[in-house]
Amino acid sequence: MITVKELQGIVGKDWVVSDRGQMQRYLADETADAMRPKPADNVILVKPASAAEVSRILKLANRQKTPVFVRGGGTGICGGAIPIVDGVLLSTERLDRVIEVDKSNLMVVVESGVTLGSMLKAVEAAGMFFPPHPGDEGAHVGGLVACNAGGTRAVKYGVMRNFVRGLEVVLPTGEIVNMGGKLLKNNQGFDLMHLLINSGGALGVITKVIFRLCPKFNSSGTLLISYDQRHKAIDTVPEILQSGIVPLAIEYVERDVIEISARRLGMAWPARKGLAYLLVILTGDSDDEVYAQGEKVSQICERNNATDILIAERREEQANILKIRSEVYSSLKSQLADVLDITVPPASIGDMMDRVDEVAARFKVRIPTYGHAADGNLHPHLLAELAEKGILRQVKREIYQAAIEMGGVITGEHGLGVIRLPDLDICPDGKIWDLMRGIKKVFDPNNILSPGVGVF
Repeated sequence: MITVKELQGIVGKDWVVSDRGQMQRYLADETADAMRPKPADNVILVKPASAAEVSRILKLANRQKTPVFVRGGGTGICGGAIPIVDGVLLSTERLDRVIEVDKSNLMVVVESGVTLGSMLKAVEAAGMFFPPHPGDEGAHVGGLVACNAGGTRAVKYGVMRNFVRGLEVVLPTGEIVNMGGKLLKNNQGFDLMHLLINSGGALGVITKVIFRLCPKFNSSGTLLISYDQRHKAIDTVPEILQSGIVPLAIEYVERDVIEISARRLGMAWPARKGLAYLLVILTGDSDDEVYAQGEKVSQICERNNATDILIAERREEQANILKIRSEVYSSLKSQLADVLDITVPPASIGDMMDRVDEVAARFKVRIPTYGHAADGNLHPHLLAELAEKGILRQVKREIYQAAIEMGGVITGEHGLGVIRLPDLDICPDGKIWDLMRGIKKVFDPNNILSPGVGVF
């Protein structure tokens, strides 16, 4: 086991913490209490300030076969950053420089401990736009890459993977390697960079990221569309996409859930009619372009029996609506045992929600569900009463099984982490897990990096 003194020799005395009380907030993430893994008893927290320091730590850990867990902003909800065995917890918080906003190449270069919020400010100050927005702006960009974060804007722009152009990574054996760069084309051998994206921190410590940027759009508008029935709302989504309009986001929520979030924030949900809602965010080069898109979407919704359509044009109004939607998980968290992250083919999302309702009815429980309506990603919320009744895992597995039967997966954006591992046995094509473990062995022969996280 690595000693405090050895780590202090690498990063300095001020950046090594061994007192349990002083590191308490580092030993948890945003996973619901009922599912959050218990941290190990003997953990040393270290805060390196450079890739070179990370390299020295990992070389030492590899020699002594000491486990190392990597922590970014702690915003994950699957337990992936919690040190579940004795070892070292490596925080990336001091890797916090926005190195460059390169307008000529439409790229931004940041260290992995930069928060999403800080990077967005730097990018916007340069008159540019970074499309992905997974939610919590306190998340570190290295963690967003390691988890291939998604979020509301995936409809138009894709997920984090679509914007990563280069990585600096420290391998578990201590070597510092650079993958990709300020490039749009690169066929130079296997694409190892994309193995690191969504690796959950199991293949290397990301220390620097190069992201692709987009020109900033000039105008935006938000439609809040009310329906009396879920299927009327969900069935509208394919028609919107088939019309040629690609919104920045299409979100689905229901009245009972969204009003809980609004009340917690001391805000008012603008829609007064309906029980089910689509939240459609449109962008364009001009107000006229956004208005024309809004007219077309409104006509489609009216044909599909929308009961009301509200248009938010002012930036403040749009921000308030999105804020209420973004805070749903936080607003329900105290009542939850778990939040799922199933994904099915987009056209099956209504049927998947029906299956969730069938499971809820069979077990006589309530399962609030909302999600990203255009990309098939749903978040059923499993309330604490399921754990109290001893049926949490059974309910969860039935929902997972339904998603798999529809051609889906058990996680679309949150990742496996620790808490999803017990249910991998119901996933088809088990050979893929063997292949992943083989890749892990190549990168990390002594299995020191995040052991027990993912399938490793």
